[in-house]
Amino acid sequence: MKKVYYLLAFIAVGFTACQKQPIVGLGGSGSNEVKTLNLTLASADYSSLGSSVYASKTKNFNSDADAKTYIPAILNKEYPQLSNGSVANIVFSEQPVLADSVYKDQQYTLVTTPVNDYKLLPGNNFSDFSIAQTIAWLPYKFPTPTDPQQEILTFIWYNGQTTVPGSVFAFLYFNGAWKQAYLLTPAQYVAVGHPAYNQFTAADDANIPSYLNATLKADPAVMATAKAGISVQYVSFNYYLSSTKVTSQRVFTMAYNGTDWIKTATNTLAFIKSGNAWIPDPTVYYTLNTADTKLIAASTFGTAAQRTNLGSYGDFSGWAKGDVQNGIILVLTADFPSPKVNVNYKVTYLNYTGGADVPTVLVFQYDGTKWVAM
Repeated sequence: MKKVYYLLAFIAVGFTACQKQPIVGLGGSGSNEVKTLNLTLASADYSSLGSSVYASKTKNFNSDADAKTYIPAILNKEYPQLSNGSVANIVFSEQPVLADSVYKDQQYTLVTTPVNDYKLLPGNNFSDFSIAQTIAWLPYKFPTPTDPQQEILTFIWYNGQTTVPGSVFAFLYFNGAWKQAYLLTPAQYVAVGHPAYNQFTAADDANIPSYLNATLKADPAVMATAKAGISVQYVSFNYYLSSTKVTSQRVFTMAYNGTDWIKTATNTLAFIKSGNAWIPDPTVYYTLNTADTKLIAASTFGTAAQRTNLGSYGDFSGWAKGDVQNGIILVLTADFPSPKVNVNYKVTYLNYTGGADVPTVLVFQYDGTKWVAM
């Protein structure tokens, strides 16, 4: 499978402190220069978007698409003096929003009459479910779920030893599969100081991540298997938005960093100054894979010995630069039938030199009719 990188996001589970980094000049001094900017968005950066943008309050973006929409506004406001061709590598906080819909639309109680819900699961002859059976049953009850979709189910739960009628669990359809979510219990709302209505409200927005962190850390079953950088919990909680008077069931993705469960991960996107405005960097990053090197090895570029070596080892040893470029253009033509016009494609290949494979980058553009090495 080919590896395509659009520099969308490199997600780190740990929290990154918000701080601005020095601007590195690429020539000259003062303003109106081409420079490289490395910046981690701070609270004030999000606030600069204005109260009409949700990120000004949440201090994170819900998606890469939102980050691409709003970060240029921050850059245009804070760094308008930088010239076209300047590059900004921006680290920002991101929290995907999952399955937030009207609560009553997400509740379902399994019944045995007039149709026995439990019997929808092929081969099941009992009117109770384990968690695993419930996950297996969900595609039969909800054959065409949206992604994401959440269901709060009340059913007779078999815990491995006995049945527990009236058990309530949350299940989340996300990234094409059903999984169990972590549903807050009434006792857990009480533990974080919210005994009334078993829910959070808009007034709790700033504190909800800390409430959920405290809840997960207090759960022995969760902490027994928690691994830094690996463990993730999809926490489902009841939420009341007073401005709309709507009660919904929200889900936060909480990741364990070794000390706490945190809501926000960090992503990185690149932006460039073009046409006197900051825009998302459209550069396409591509790394040659085995199929690509075998395609070049079957061509007429390079010598026969070089092609044989490339087909065997996947690296370029002693190749002339022009032959490497022609080989990569062959790959780009095959792998990108509808390329972006006048956009840099940065292709990484292995150049065998000095007794080792050295990752090497060449840049190409498609001019509308043909590929051109830059």
